[in-house]
Amino acid sequence: MVKEYKHLTSEQVDFFLENGYIVLRQAFTKEKASEWTKDMWARLGMDPNDKSTWTRDRIHMPWHKRETVSTFAPKAWEAMKELLGGEERIDEPSSAWGDSFIVNLGAPEYESPDMHIPPKELDNWHVDGDFFIHFLDSPEQALLVIPLFSDIKPRGGATWICPDGIDMVARYLAEHPEGVRPIKSALYPSTSTTEDPTSDPGFWSHLKEVHNASRFAEMTGEIGDVVLMHPLMLHSASKNHLRLPRVITNPPVSLREPFNFNRENQDEYSLVELKTLKALGVDKLEFKPTTERRRIVPQRVALQQKMLEEEKKRLEELAKASTVDVANNARPIAVA
Repeated sequence: MVKEYKHLTSEQVDFFLENGYIVLRQAFTKEKASEWTKDMWARLGMDPNDKSTWTRDRIHMPWHKRETVSTFAPKAWEAMKELLGGEERIDEPSSAWGDSFIVNLGAPEYESPDMHIPPKELDNWHVDGDFFIHFLDSPEQALLVIPLFSDIKPRGGATWICPDGIDMVARYLAEHPEGVRPIKSALYPSTSTTEDPTSDPGFWSHLKEVHNASRFAEMTGEIGDVVLMHPLMLHSASKNHLRLPRVITNPPVSLREPFNFNRENQDEYSLVELKTLKALGVDKLEFKPTTERRRIVPQRVALQQKMLEEEKKRLEELAKASTVDVANNARPIAVA
């Protein structure tokens, strides 16, 4: 008996189990997107009309405000619940998104119309989750989500994904119940003490393994689209050759409990769990970590805290300037 879903179509379910992702078109409104991005350039300290002020090609911004996904993008929230086995399994903080934009502005050296970088040659292939030790059943990063806050055209800095990578990463994690830690965009056995992961025979380089893959997809789309992906999806940033600002977020979704790949009732498996089992080529798996689960404080936390303070200062200056302008415009005109 095939399990029925209220919001996901059978085609979406089949596509996710085969490819590890689905794309929801127009999951939130352009008005919502505009409301959230209206202060983005002020926060960046850049001029949208002057590319000479675009001093960085890709920026990971901190968040200032958050809103529950159920009100911001209800279509996405319903799909997320069904992919993960129900709302009761999702950790409450994951039920909200923030305005922590990832902005890809490109650079002058990428602007040539003849420049083309095949996905296998991109240098940023990785699995998300720099804040915890990874296990096959890790609950901290249970789903990858990419809401689009700008239209994204081909060659416009879209995220590239590699569906074949799910099988690679799942097998690697199954072989390392001691857990692995993310270093230099790769997964690295957590029990090793060496500081240089490339010197360890257990080191697994995504940049090398991705050359064995054959399936790639460029996550283009329009404002309001949302990409929902398996947590072990290999993905990479790309170069923005068009230099049309590309704006997304990447809010992590976590579970209250680890994934369970050995459920007695087959119907209780989430679609993410079923995709992981399929990647491993088994119907069920008794997986138990051999070391403790633990969090990591990545370097980006300190960097984003500094950015947050700088952004708040720019917004305060903008607010003061606006107040002065309003006051000046409100002054009566003297009549000679």
